[in-house]
Amino acid sequence: MGPSGTPAEEHEDRERPLRLDSAAGRWLLVASVLGSGLAGIDATVVNVALPALGASLGAGFTSLQWVVTAYALTLASFILLGGVLGDRFGRRRIFVVGVVWFAAASLLCGLAPSTGFLVAARALQGVGAALLVPGSLAVLQASFTEQDRGRAIGAWSGLGGVATAVGPFLGGWLVETASWRWVFLVNLPVAGCAVWLAVRHVPETRDPGAGGRVDAVGALLGAAALAGLTYALIAAGEEGLGAPVLAALAVGLAAAVAFVVTERRVSRPVIPLTAFADARFSAVNAVTFVVYGGFGAVFFLLVVQLQVVAGFSPLAAGTALLPVTVVVLLLSAPSGALATRIGPRTQMAVGPLVCAGGVLLMQRVDAGATYAGSVLPAVLVFGLGLAVVVSPLTATALAAAPPEHAGTASGVNNAVARTAGLAAVAAVPALAGLRGEVYDDPAAFDAGFGTAVWISAGVLVAGGLLAAVTIRRDALAAPAPGGSGQAPRHLRHCAGLGGPPLTTRVDGTGRADCDPVPARTVPRAGGGDVPTDAG
Repeated sequence: MGPSGTPAEEHEDRERPLRLDSAAGRWLLVASVLGSGLAGIDATVVNVALPALGASLGAGFTSLQWVVTAYALTLASFILLGGVLGDRFGRRRIFVVGVVWFAAASLLCGLAPSTGFLVAARALQGVGAALLVPGSLAVLQASFTEQDRGRAIGAWSGLGGVATAVGPFLGGWLVETASWRWVFLVNLPVAGCAVWLAVRHVPETRDPGAGGRVDAVGALLGAAALAGLTYALIAAGEEGLGAPVLAALAVGLAAAVAFVVTERRVSRPVIPLTAFADARFSAVNAVTFVVYGGFGAVFFLLVVQLQVVAGFSPLAAGTALLPVTVVVLLLSAPSGALATRIGPRTQMAVGPLVCAGGVLLMQRVDAGATYAGSVLPAVLVFGLGLAVVVSPLTATALAAAPPEHAGTASGVNNAVARTAGLAAVAAVPALAGLRGEVYDDPAAFDAGFGTAVWISAGVLVAGGLLAAVTIRRDALAAPAPGGSGQAPRHLRHCAGLGGPPLTTRVDGTGRADCDPVPARTVPRAGGGDVPTDAG
């Protein structure tokens, strides 16, 4: 509603679904984008600040790994729990709690006196992100009218992609003109605006059926498993297989076993393991893990390589990956439409191979590298591969679950991708020999980066081969309502770099509600309609 409305009118408006062309609807969209943008930007912008951060705090390369992985660890561990809490206790409430939590942790990051303090604050940041990311989409899903929901979530995804693209540029500028600490402190005014808008303009919604016990134990066991295994991977590269590494490995494995046992026994598990009994769901998530693991370390290492070896400024390094986001934004929707027509297997097999080609081109990023001659070709090819694979991959994950469980399937797939990226950042640098003060030694870092590129490309090739073997060509087909034919499931959504796009529900035809371009229908032979591309 407009600013001139009375409190009674505002309360009445909040009881009705919102329209996107209303003032209240637009403000709700802004609040959601600001909140989700905080988490999306922080997942990538910190990489730009790593060399300056390490020099300021006297941190070794292993400590820099923890600055990245601590955030990814808690985000991957608790993102599904964040969605559950929002459904039960109020989506706006959990969204606001997440934004405030994220802002408080950002303040601690910006004031960190030591690397250990910073790593702990980054872990707290990840918890805040896990609360606000699912809520930022859920409030749109629950608050807008059905006819406006697709447009609202399409705008959310597009604007979120722009925020992700702008983040590294902003981070590079802040590092270059002020200090690495402002990469975190700049979150505070953005978070303040998001909270103010959410409290003023976002209606509270809950899922009436979301009762029962919250599986906090399962979430904590999952986090403990990831923490133990991540520590073992990172520390093994620095210290070898000593007692602390073996102890962390044992704790991680024990927590993983306890997690599986717990999830099988509770009535509302944070990850429903029974979903993996479906061969299609297991296959697409296995491909997700391998593919996202293949490029998880690339984003972490390339920005450092550009600064330490190629001599790029933080600003130039921060903008180097911008073409990846642009290519994905432009091509993910056509890629999803193509997968609908020909099936997802070809794109899920070819896309990782194209990504591998882009990664191998990064070998040319050395001491004599120029942006146009060395960096741009690599990131364009990599972005093309990413656009080819991500939309079909996400649509296949949704198609493997019944429509009423699409939100869970999407969340699990997103968590699998984030866990793969976490494992890659922990393991690949150790395998490549990147340790100690290596970021102060351009020759040593260049050699380790070259090895990491080959490892990442090999994993991506394996992901493509795995998709070719395990993904069915008709994986997007589902029984059509009221007919015996097959109708394709649609997902036209801009892809995320940290994980596949989240959704909450699909409609009766199997089309995701997060589809920014509504599907139109054409007559089916023998009766009924078939959804087809709207573009």
